[in-house]
Amino acid sequence: MIRLDGIHVRHKARSGGILRRDSVYALTDCSLEVRRGEILGLVGESGCGKSTLARVVTGLQRPTEGQVAFRGRDLWAMSAAERRDGFGPAVGVVFQDPSTALNPRLPVRRILRDPLDVHRRGTREAREARVLELLDLVGLPGHTLDATPGQLSGGQRQRVAIARALALEPELIVADEPTSALDVSVRAQILNLLTDLRTRLGLGMVFISHDVQTVRYLADRIAVLYLGRVVEEGPADQVTGQSRHPYTEALLSATPSLLERPDRIVLHGPVPSATHPPTGCPFRTRCWKADDVCATVFPAAETGDDGRRWHCVHPQEIQLGDAPEQ
Repeated sequence: MIRLDGIHVRHKARSGGILRRDSVYALTDCSLEVRRGEILGLVGESGCGKSTLARVVTGLQRPTEGQVAFRGRDLWAMSAAERRDGFGPAVGVVFQDPSTALNPRLPVRRILRDPLDVHRRGTREAREARVLELLDLVGLPGHTLDATPGQLSGGQRQRVAIARALALEPELIVADEPTSALDVSVRAQILNLLTDLRTRLGLGMVFISHDVQTVRYLADRIAVLYLGRVVEEGPADQVTGQSRHPYTEALLSATPSLLERPDRIVLHGPVPSATHPPTGCPFRTRCWKADDVCATVFPAAETGDDGRRWHCVHPQEIQLGDAPEQ
């Protein structure tokens, strides 16, 4: 449905002096596919470029370089009207914090009807019926229609945000850490709701989180980002079960799990800057396998028989009894 080819996003930093300002390398040479009806999980530590990638996918951020293709057409070669009428309704967004994503002055009825009004969907009566349908879809009682976001709980606000994202019947939902601002018990409800909606509506989804275990539970495929680069990508069970990139292995070891107790990998060395990224592999300054080869150039992608892709000169070994090493 959406394909990213060689995406670069650079921002101007405040550092660097008056005559020449530094650049922040938010994304570097990212290539990904978002397929129809699947859940793609994006994981990585804070500042790795997950939210920037989400903004590129939703058309909120024009890349500095590279192409965003929507159904085979260059998104940014379309006119503004084509993007609004063709691309806009096809992609919905659920933001991280529902308390800031929803207008505190508007009642829920108006919040859910706004997308329908903007895109002139149906008659007034049809829009009111769609609002009631959306409320039922996310499991909220009818009396919440007249409430403002401040009168709702965190979980209810996030359900309203999800309902708003579904208003125009999109094919894809981009959810940027939709459970991080919620209590643990409410998180499970929202995750179950997203899973149920995916099954009932055939939705595709880009689910962004720093919680690998949550993404592991929800996603079909996982892409691991580090300092603006996709370092590993593939089926969720393969990436989390037998990761090939050392950073993925370290990320998994730092995630608490009741089912497994992996040996914790403690990373040493300087954390690289997005303003002055290191040469070669960006993870080499903290990687226990790094050598002089890693400093020369970013490794080309290697692909396994299972469709997994990774960028590493010294990938993790596949354990005996699993698929043969590539």
